[in-house]
Amino acid sequence: MTGLALGRLPRHICGTMPPAETMPSEPAIAVDRLVKIYGKDIAVDGISFTLKPGTVTALLGANGAGKSTTISTIMGLLTPTSGRVTVLGAEMPSQRHRVLHRMNFESPYVDMPMRLTIRQNLTVFGMLYGVANLAERIARLAKELELTELLDRPTGKLSSGQKTRVSLAKSLINEPEVLLLDEPTASLDPDTADWVRGRLELYCRGRQATVLLASHNMAEVERLCERVIMMKRGKIEDDDTPARLIARYGRRTLEEVFLDIARGRTETQEAAQ
Repeated sequence: MTGLALGRLPRHICGTMPPAETMPSEPAIAVDRLVKIYGKDIAVDGISFTLKPGTVTALLGANGAGKSTTISTIMGLLTPTSGRVTVLGAEMPSQRHRVLHRMNFESPYVDMPMRLTIRQNLTVFGMLYGVANLAERIARLAKELELTELLDRPTGKLSSGQKTRVSLAKSLINEPEVLLLDEPTASLDPDTADWVRGRLELYCRGRQATVLLASHNMAEVERLCERVIMMKRGKIEDDDTPARLIARYGRRTLEEVFLDIARGRTETQEAAQ
């Protein structure tokens, strides 16, 4: 995607907060002692955190740490075994009908119908979200994400980078206040990935959206996120800014911190010796 890369924007641009007196007092997302058990397996084990409106937070952990279950519960797709989750003041999943039109989700692992064109897919999702002036919204998104010439192409005939742009368009179709991202740049080349991050930064700056990002790309997390929640075996292992985590663990990068937590600090130190 040569030529699409945006100029580097300030770090943590999504977390640029309006003056304190204008901010809602209610958290955008609140997770309180959340537990989710499948049979004998505890996927999430009593975690609690809140996300302020207009902030960008990473939810990190190795495979099986409980990230996907936590995000699915926030989306209202799963019912907690115990504990409570609220989004924009609505309890999930019982009150999700109140806020689903103000939320959205993006993941390269979730395919849209391949036989439908981009325009048809965006129209379907826009109607589901009750988007006003939908044709205008699709045209504007297509222009911003450089999809205009592709709108009438079947989604199944797109490259991986093009599909990612369509997925991003779907996630922004309703201009969500809460955006959940699951590895939004997975499997993309560096130029395309940088372009996607830039677009997310632009959207967050303009919308003051609250974003929860799951990613295994630590450079991406350092660029986009002002806060990192580290999970391990269903529990929150640590929670701080990227810079403070790096300093506390005595490491040079967030990736090294991730390995310390995922493997255990002693094991990581022995492997490095």
